[in-house]
Amino acid sequence: MDFGLTEELTLIRDTARDFAEGELMPRATRHDREAKIDPAVFDMLAELGMWGLTVPEEYGGAELGNLALAIVLEEINRACAATGVTVSVHNSLVCSPLVKYGTDEQKKRWLPKLASGEILGCYSLSEAGSGSDAAALKATATRDGDGWVLDGTKLWVTTAEQAGLVIVYMRTNAEVPKAKGITAFLVPTDSPGFKVGKKEIKTGLRGSSTCELIFEGVRVGDDAVLGEVDRGFPIALETLDGGRIGIGAQAIGIGQACLEASVRYAKEREQFGKTIGHFQAIQWKLADMSSRLEAARLKVREAAWLRDQGQPCGRQAAEAKFLASTTANFCADECLQIHGGAGYTDDFHVERLFRDARITEIYEGATDIQRLVIARHLLR
Repeated sequence: MDFGLTEELTLIRDTARDFAEGELMPRATRHDREAKIDPAVFDMLAELGMWGLTVPEEYGGAELGNLALAIVLEEINRACAATGVTVSVHNSLVCSPLVKYGTDEQKKRWLPKLASGEILGCYSLSEAGSGSDAAALKATATRDGDGWVLDGTKLWVTTAEQAGLVIVYMRTNAEVPKAKGITAFLVPTDSPGFKVGKKEIKTGLRGSSTCELIFEGVRVGDDAVLGEVDRGFPIALETLDGGRIGIGAQAIGIGQACLEASVRYAKEREQFGKTIGHFQAIQWKLADMSSRLEAARLKVREAAWLRDQGQPCGRQAAEAKFLASTTANFCADECLQIHGGAGYTDDFHVERLFRDARITEIYEGATDIQRLVIARHLLR
């Protein structure tokens, strides 16, 4: 068992780290305050090939896999979590299911554009009444001649404002149990009847757009069906395994940023005639943060490695997301405590880290859902 990164993965990590430190860190606070990502960042990500990390080379991608993606995401999120979630969703929730379930024609049509960053992708499953109970969705796709008509409203869609393609899950059969009558569709965002609705004002990740999507008589052909009709929900769940690994990597990146900020401050801040890093109370916080981060990082990478091997990873992905997200929030809380009152102001970026960390325990399946997933695997 080798815990070290290969030469290739080390190069990928260093490339992502240089980009994150040189380009994202100086922009991260502005992304948060202006509630948008600098468009130049999207172009730089395209130049680095980061929109196509999970896309085969024949379609213009890097074909590096989930472990490489997790390593890249950790570095990007260490600098700017709003950019990180954008890269994660595009690769894990859009490109990956297209690679696995798409027809040859669908792949040829969409993957080169997605891999190059010509268009961005978004993933749409949730609705007002279907969050953790994702199969309770009510938006419909109705058969009409040789195509489908899509109607309904979807919520919490990341990158909705910028996306050129959405993978959306619609109910196509109301006569069967709710998880069995759902179909995945590939919908261009310039389709008549499609529009982006309300943009959410969020606690964190403010640079990343999160919006509702409105479908009013959107017509698509049979060639828009991803996978099989009425078999979309298994695609959604399998895709979320990859998404959970991505959010786990995001959480590690945020947690690492919290640890690094805490160490710096502990060496600088003086109280009672010495820097606060001399006090055991602070040292224990740093030790706890570091230990939990290292354990969660290994779990995220294990899950990513299993996915790259084509092995089942549902339990491991849930464990990775559970451990990493709770660790990120632990680190963010301790980081803010170490910084004291100053950390509660926007004079320090740690208040942004605190806000950004919170969502990692909510999206891609809330912490309690991860516990259920893990337990069900154990009890089979």
